[in-house]
Amino acid sequence: MSKENARLSFGGFGFYNAKTKKTLSITAMALPGAIWLLLFRYVPMFGVLMGFKDFKLPNPRYSILQDILSRNWIGFDNFRILFNNPMTMKVIRNTLLYNITFIVLGTIIAVAFAVMINEISSNFIAKAYQTAMFFPFFLSWIVVSYFLWAFISPKNGLIDPAVFGLTHFYQQPEPWPYIMILSYIWKMTGYSCLIYLAVITGIDATQYEAASIDGATKWQQIIHVTLPNMRNIIIILFIMHVGRIFNADFGQFWSLPIEGGSAAVPNATAVVDTFVYSLLKNSVNVGQSTAVGLFQNFVGFICIMVANAIVRKVDRESALF
Repeated sequence: MSKENARLSFGGFGFYNAKTKKTLSITAMALPGAIWLLLFRYVPMFGVLMGFKDFKLPNPRYSILQDILSRNWIGFDNFRILFNNPMTMKVIRNTLLYNITFIVLGTIIAVAFAVMINEISSNFIAKAYQTAMFFPFFLSWIVVSYFLWAFISPKNGLIDPAVFGLTHFYQQPEPWPYIMILSYIWKMTGYSCLIYLAVITGIDATQYEAASIDGATKWQQIIHVTLPNMRNIIIILFIMHVGRIFNADFGQFWSLPIEGGSAAVPNATAVVDTFVYSLLKNSVNVGQSTAVGLFQNFVGFICIMVANAIVRKVDRESALF
């Protein structure tokens, strides 16, 4: 196609050509997501100022913008209060330990299930397994908490706590770290497994044929063909998870101990997100809770930059940037 034919005259200047039309089409597709990102991620960033101000209950006489600007500037006092709290080190320790466990076990189990599902010869059975594993991801933690209650309720539960040497699941902290880990794996593994399975199905079949001709067993094909091809996506998801290592799923840690709430087993369910909620609930100090949220995101940013820098040194192609 000649340059004249490809160009769609716009006011005689040739401004609107085929390349511009394609760019506008792609931009229009991305626009809803970009608007969502702007409204719910960037616009609320103005509220970060509350972490440096004496901001408690909102003043109904002002708009939120005026209210924030009118408060007294107290600098890093909200952050000092955070680290002077006796619960701070406990919630930080719990958050880090839970997330490290989630990342390690979640990655290993999701990759293992993806490989096993890929080896199933029957498409119907493979699809059934995918659906069964992915379904829990769509359940809210409230629904999961009632499922759990049906199993470990002290009166009508299917599992007797005496089997584990306990008298009451909802009043003793010992089993809750295991319950939290198992519930997370059960709910979230299907999502990661689907991503890994998509990568496996995209691997060139000739690589497996060449390995088979060389006498490689199924296990050797997995080790030397499947896993190396999955390396990049595993590392990328690992870096993204590391960026949220200081965050916890509030719904999980607040909802699962449904009988008595997370306050009944604070040693096992006290994480940064429930700590923020407790600060806001008890003191109604929005500035303190904002300071904790800002600190979470700052630490997450540092973690993701460090993890990406380490990966870039080892394998530049697997790094995010």
